[in-house]
Amino acid sequence: MAAAYATLVSAMNIINNLHHHPRPPISLPIQQVESLTQKINFLLEFLEGYNPHRAYSKQADPLESRIADAAYAAEYAIESQILKHYTNNGENMSYDGLYEALKKVIEDIASIEEEAKRIQGRVGFQHQLHTKSTPSDSSSSSSIPQQSSMVGAEDVKLQMMDKLTSDRLHLQIIPIVGMGGSGKTTLARSIYEERLIKDHFDIRAWATISQEYVIRDIFARFLRQLNIEVDDDLSEDELGGKLYRHLYGRRYLIIMDDMWSIDAWNRVRNYFPKNENGSRIVVTTRQSDLASKLPNSNSLGMELLDEAESWKLLSKIVFGKEGCPLELEEIGENIGKSCKGLPLSIVVVGGILAKSKRTRECWEEIGENLNASVINLEDDERCLKILYMSYKQLPIHLKPCFLYMGVFPEDEEIFISELIKFWVAEGFLKPVRGKSLEEIAKECLKDLIGRNLVLRSTQYTNCCQIHDLLRDLCLREAENERFYNTTSDNVGISVLPLMSQARSLTWNVRRELSPLYLSLLRIVKTPRTEWSEEDLFGHMDQLVNSRFLQIEMYIRREGNFPCSIWRFWNLQTLIVHIDREVITAPTDFWYMPHIRHVQFLRLRLTDPPNDQDDIILGNLRRLGTVLDFKCSEQVVKKIRNIKKLIFYNGGDDEMYCLSNLDCLTKLESLECTFSGKCVINFPHSLKRLNLRSDESKFWRQDTLDMIGVLPHLQKLTLYKGVFNEGKWETIEGQFLTLKFLSLECCSNLEIWEIESSHFPCLEHLHLLGLEKLREIPLDFAEISTLRGIVMEYCSDSAVVSAKRISEEHEDYYGVGSLQVLVHLNYENEEGLESLDSPNFGVERF
Repeated sequence: MAAAYATLVSAMNIINNLHHHPRPPISLPIQQVESLTQKINFLLEFLEGYNPHRAYSKQADPLESRIADAAYAAEYAIESQILKHYTNNGENMSYDGLYEALKKVIEDIASIEEEAKRIQGRVGFQHQLHTKSTPSDSSSSSSIPQQSSMVGAEDVKLQMMDKLTSDRLHLQIIPIVGMGGSGKTTLARSIYEERLIKDHFDIRAWATISQEYVIRDIFARFLRQLNIEVDDDLSEDELGGKLYRHLYGRRYLIIMDDMWSIDAWNRVRNYFPKNENGSRIVVTTRQSDLASKLPNSNSLGMELLDEAESWKLLSKIVFGKEGCPLELEEIGENIGKSCKGLPLSIVVVGGILAKSKRTRECWEEIGENLNASVINLEDDERCLKILYMSYKQLPIHLKPCFLYMGVFPEDEEIFISELIKFWVAEGFLKPVRGKSLEEIAKECLKDLIGRNLVLRSTQYTNCCQIHDLLRDLCLREAENERFYNTTSDNVGISVLPLMSQARSLTWNVRRELSPLYLSLLRIVKTPRTEWSEEDLFGHMDQLVNSRFLQIEMYIRREGNFPCSIWRFWNLQTLIVHIDREVITAPTDFWYMPHIRHVQFLRLRLTDPPNDQDDIILGNLRRLGTVLDFKCSEQVVKKIRNIKKLIFYNGGDDEMYCLSNLDCLTKLESLECTFSGKCVINFPHSLKRLNLRSDESKFWRQDTLDMIGVLPHLQKLTLYKGVFNEGKWETIEGQFLTLKFLSLECCSNLEIWEIESSHFPCLEHLHLLGLEKLREIPLDFAEISTLRGIVMEYCSDSAVVSAKRISEEHEDYYGVGSLQVLVHLNYENEEGLESLDSPNFGVERF
């Protein structure tokens, strides 16, 4: 179902993008386009209602497969013709092949359309209908509360807490053992976040191991959580040694989640010091034999829930604090019983019920489908089929989004911003009037999270995850439907099994790729490599249909980007990390109407052409890092919908027209380096602002005052720059919405005066390199929202003032209300380490 829907939407998007392109590479036959469009729209509407009562199977529905093949053939015909156009430079082009190919596609789709109409005409077809849903419909549903509750595992949690905080001083390894989906990670995370545990251990760190792991990455993950810099040049052993030295003498808690092999433990064990101070290591695993091989271990087993606990958890997921209506209780209890006590199954089924109508008829149908799926099955297969039912119940527009989650490695923290770019580039998001594709993607992700099919990351707010068993379902169903398949060496992702028909490609090793493999690619992402320009760009002309292109390579000379960007007629995302001084984009950059994200290390833009073509880069959302960015009226007109802008201006500010920045009324994030000689007119839409100057330039007071009154500003970073007379004084009515403030390397700042009413919403304060700052204003102690202060290499007196703020904040708002972390360097006096306490960490580097 996902493949059929996705390819239809993608084909329709290609046709529409060609139609709206100001300089389309080819023209499609009008009559054929009209016929094809009508038939695609009919099949899309049909699929939104088509839901054959098929049990879990390794074979896709034949009708859906025919639809997917026909839509793919249409895409192939159009994109192949575009490639021929560019290969021949538009000369002596014959459209006969395209015409014949589209003619056959239309005939095939007409045959499918007839069969679809016969199905619609059958008695009872209405009973097969999905509830039709669009992204805007589904996202408006009430969200399901994220369950961190330990229903049915309260005793295990208490045992675990006791083991972690007991008086036994020698290092203990505590395995948590249970089948997939039994709640091992949930238990570990719940304990990890307990206030008692945070206060008991000096250091806590977490790493997910998985079936495929890299020991160096595990060490790096631990070190980064401990705010320790990780040098890319360090070996596995050197990183392990660094971790050992940092853990030595401290009481630490290490969580190693989802371990599958004793080999993983054997390769890291020697880097955990036996401190004889109550340190603990927790390992979660499905393998009971692995747990028995761990030294000094005493494992805890995750038991399945009984019927009462199952219903309690299910009810909590569906209704939250509300009670279940009496007429649904018996049915709900039976549904909970059908989940056989597995928490993951209960959570996922709860997601189905929470998005369904609260009627006996609806719940009875779900219960019947559930019972029919899982009778007399082994545990793993029963869980898989329960999860399959949750996939089957999804609205059609969410199915491609969900299955796509399987392309990411097991247990990976998935960057939400990258996921959204991938979804948009793949072309399976159906446009909705009045919304950008990014907004539609965010709504789809929110809905999948609400259904408990995708998890919010517990470590990073900008990431999400998918459970191993759900990922397995994605991979199986994607293979069944031929939606994509992944290669064993993580080289590629393709919508059809044959590599020659791959539409998306990421690779992590250097390998020779035939131009045949590149001609239809939509997504190309390479790792940082030492390839030459000839290696990587030799076949760049084949990528004219690409939508997402990310390139990282080592080159150290200035020059133009070694390809004709204008050939990428449908390019949306261009991320280029090449070690050059500057990359210059051609004038043709301004003729890319579908471009959405442009990210370079150093990019120089030519001025927009002075011609009659009124082309607006209306989809452009991110642009950076631009050198010598000129915000002329012409540029503002071209990028008027920009949301994030990064630039570096090193000369006279006047020539850059920065007073026009306030015309970018949709700009939300701005990072800029400038001389500070003139006033920048900041747009009131700004939410995040990062200003960088140098140590010889003053922060103008009128600039600071203008920043202070920005009505939506939530995050502010000031880097270097000089404060007049070494003093910064805020005034009433400023920074009313600010949540994060960072002052970095403002070397002359000595006096800082505020009142608590100036930062009423502040949550985090980061101070770096303020060597002359006498003290942090004590008024910060009165800000109720303040949750964290991080200080790095600040003056001794500033550190002492932070301690006073911490103590007074606790007096006002309770113990643990504010966390302070102080990093000292060799210039700080000895003895400041004595200020260390559970909520005031002091470390010297």
